[in-house]
Amino acid sequence: MKLKYLLILGMGSMLVLLMVVAGIGLFQMKSLNDNIVRVVNDDYQNVDLVNNIPIDFDIIRRNIRELVLIDNRADPSSYINSINDSNTDIIRVITTLEKISEKNEIKKVAQLRGAFEAYLNYENQIIDLVKSKKIEEARNLVLNDVQPKPTTDKLLQAVNDLVSTEKQNMSSVLIQSQNTLIRGIISFVIIVLIGLFIGIIVSSLLIRSILNNIDQLSDGMKRISSYEDKLALPRLEIASKNEWGELSESFNEMAAALERHARLENDSTQAIKEKHWLQSKSAEMLALFEGVDTVEKFSRLLINWLCQIVGAGYGTFYVLSSENGTFKLIKTASYAADGDDVARAEFSPEEGLVGQCFTTNRIINLTNESDRCIEIITGLGKITSKHIKLLPVEFEKEVIAVIELASLVEFTSLEKEFLEQVRSNIGIILNRIEAHAQVQELLVEYQTLTEELQTQSQELQTQQEELKIFHEKFEEQYKELEQKNHQLLHAKVSLEEQASQLENSSRYKSEFLSNMSHELRTPLNSLLILSRILWENNDGNLSNKQVDFAKTIWTSGKDLLNLINDILDLSKVEAGKVSFNPEEISFTDLKEDLERQFYPIARERELDFTIEVNEEISGKFISDRHYLKQILINLLSNALKFTHRGYVKMIMSNNEDLITFSVIDTGIGIPIDKQELIFEAFRQADGTTSRNYGGTGLGLSICRELATLLGGFIELKSIEGKGSTFTLLLPTNSTEKNLAISGSNEDLCQAAVTLDQGTIKFPGTTADTISGENNILQNPQASGDLTGRVVLVVDDDMRNIFAVSAALETQNIRVLFAENGREALEKLKEHYDIELILMDIMMPELDGYQTMELIRQFPEYADIPIIALTAKAMMGDREKCLQAGATDYISKPIVIDKLISLIRIWLYR
Repeated sequence: MKLKYLLILGMGSMLVLLMVVAGIGLFQMKSLNDNIVRVVNDDYQNVDLVNNIPIDFDIIRRNIRELVLIDNRADPSSYINSINDSNTDIIRVITTLEKISEKNEIKKVAQLRGAFEAYLNYENQIIDLVKSKKIEEARNLVLNDVQPKPTTDKLLQAVNDLVSTEKQNMSSVLIQSQNTLIRGIISFVIIVLIGLFIGIIVSSLLIRSILNNIDQLSDGMKRISSYEDKLALPRLEIASKNEWGELSESFNEMAAALERHARLENDSTQAIKEKHWLQSKSAEMLALFEGVDTVEKFSRLLINWLCQIVGAGYGTFYVLSSENGTFKLIKTASYAADGDDVARAEFSPEEGLVGQCFTTNRIINLTNESDRCIEIITGLGKITSKHIKLLPVEFEKEVIAVIELASLVEFTSLEKEFLEQVRSNIGIILNRIEAHAQVQELLVEYQTLTEELQTQSQELQTQQEELKIFHEKFEEQYKELEQKNHQLLHAKVSLEEQASQLENSSRYKSEFLSNMSHELRTPLNSLLILSRILWENNDGNLSNKQVDFAKTIWTSGKDLLNLINDILDLSKVEAGKVSFNPEEISFTDLKEDLERQFYPIARERELDFTIEVNEEISGKFISDRHYLKQILINLLSNALKFTHRGYVKMIMSNNEDLITFSVIDTGIGIPIDKQELIFEAFRQADGTTSRNYGGTGLGLSICRELATLLGGFIELKSIEGKGSTFTLLLPTNSTEKNLAISGSNEDLCQAAVTLDQGTIKFPGTTADTISGENNILQNPQASGDLTGRVVLVVDDDMRNIFAVSAALETQNIRVLFAENGREALEKLKEHYDIELILMDIMMPELDGYQTMELIRQFPEYADIPIIALTAKAMMGDREKCLQAGATDYISKPIVIDKLISLIRIWLYR
């Protein structure tokens, strides 16, 4: 029976007993209550009623006496009425008693009624005499008390008897109530004792059942803890389907889980043992074949060792051999072979299973159930093998040998894995031995030739002196030729390097001039536009002095623009020298200089910044201070620039003859495929024109070149999203010789000048643009009114937006602006009245090229004029803008008059 049913049975029996006790108690209480109610409601009421009779009877007697004593002239009606009322009360009491009295009281009530009726006759006789005015006769009758005495006594005796009977009834009821109470107490005690007995029995059964099951479960747990075989743990017998049965089932499931865990643990232990066994056997093989220098010896040792390791009863080793261009697999050793060895001496490729294993480079496994197979020879006879395994041995993906093994039992998975692992090692060792054998053969041939030469030495002795002189001359000529060849080779390599450097230098200069033009012209654009507006003073709200100030600013800006054009004019580029000044540099001074420069920047960006100098590092070293600081400043600037949280740390240390400067950051990191790209000129990790982090992209390229010139190099280790480590390695003591360059290569400079001459006509605008702008000024449409026309200005520089907007608003043009390409697309969706777009090219998120291509994809904007604004001034920029979807092109800094004229042309075309 289930535990819950036992508990329900026990508790239920206790509840039933409790209900029985409660029922008996209630029944006894009801009996007592009925007796009390009977005493109060019946017996006591009867006694009360009977006690009223003597009172009313006294009233009657008194009124009768008063009635006979009154004067004849007095009215007797009040006395008569009083007498009648009392008679009525007594009759009513007697009638009530007749109704409620029990059988033993009815007779006494009848006697009471008879005595009262007898007295009532007497009373009526007196009243009749009084009413007849025979008061004297009535008085004599009353005073003589002849007749009423017996009647009165009889009446009072009947009342007393009735009261006595009622009292006896009340005493009987009380005795009965006491008996009922005693019986109730006895019944309650008996039932309680029975309940305790039953409760003790049920509790004992429950406790015994629970303890027995707990003992069984405890014994099972103890057996598990002490059981040696963890893979076959004992189980509990499920004797019933109650809670203990379920608990036993759970215990058995736990034991099963422990067995599974033990199996997994054994499997893991076995896997570790197998791995250790494989490693030990690999090491044993390397030690076994150390010093072996012939294929035959190696083959014999190998096949014996392999067969012993894997338990093979027979084995053969075939090695690839070539004779006159024909390849064959030659048997070089066998294991457990007898005089009539069944193994063939050689195989051709693709011949038999050995040839197939060689050709396909695959392991072949065979299982033979018949008795016709290789026989393994023992001292007691012959045993037929059941399993054959052929393994190709390869070196550098070429099969050079085949191993054939035969066994009575199937090879285990560990033995198969072992054979698979050692195949490559066997190939390496075999190739080494064959190479050694070839060297030995060549040595033998060489020795043979030497002996032949010695036999001919006597014949050639007469010519030896001449040959010696000729040989010496030949050697001198050979050395000179070698030296010249070496010089030519060095010159060729140098020329190739210079050509590569020239190509890179040309590209560097071209893209650098473009980026420099953009970086200088962008702020210069807003400077010239705003100063020109202030200088013109169209609103007339500036004083003459303020106008002069504005004119001076505008003039200075123009001078700066001319200076930029002069820089871009490659005829001004001179072929200068890069001179180095080696000097002693203190690590402490260098550390303090860098800390002063970068601590404020790190605090502003909320980054941890530290510079560490290892204790073992010497106090000073020799290098060029200027270029060394330039490299370190660039590396630290990049680290702070690309690190948004975490730290930037620099460590100075030395390693033998090298000094290392490691810059470590927790920034954005660099993908592996971009780590070489970032050292190229004008390239950043994203390789785009979005310029999310700004900069020209030349810094790391220049740093690497400077590091090379200082006699060192730069290493990079980086994980994308986790940070980067740039390490500059320099020789401990750089000298003039280490600092590789003392001047420029003239050919390189000439190539650079030639390259730059191709861009000299692009100082700010293309020739086509200048011609177009002159045509615009002469076009009559350029005088159209621009009031109320809507123009969208797209530029990521708020200075340019402010300057261009201010200039356009002087023409009453309504200007909308966007700070990037994505915002420009949203503006076009919000404002359908935009008539022309001024588009900057270099912007974050979406650059100008991408934005124009997206705009042209919408049919409603296919014909909207788009004027490209760019600070770049390189060849091909205009064509690239037009291909992307621009209607026209104008370069920065913008000439407002030309821009207004260009807008009029395209709005009134």
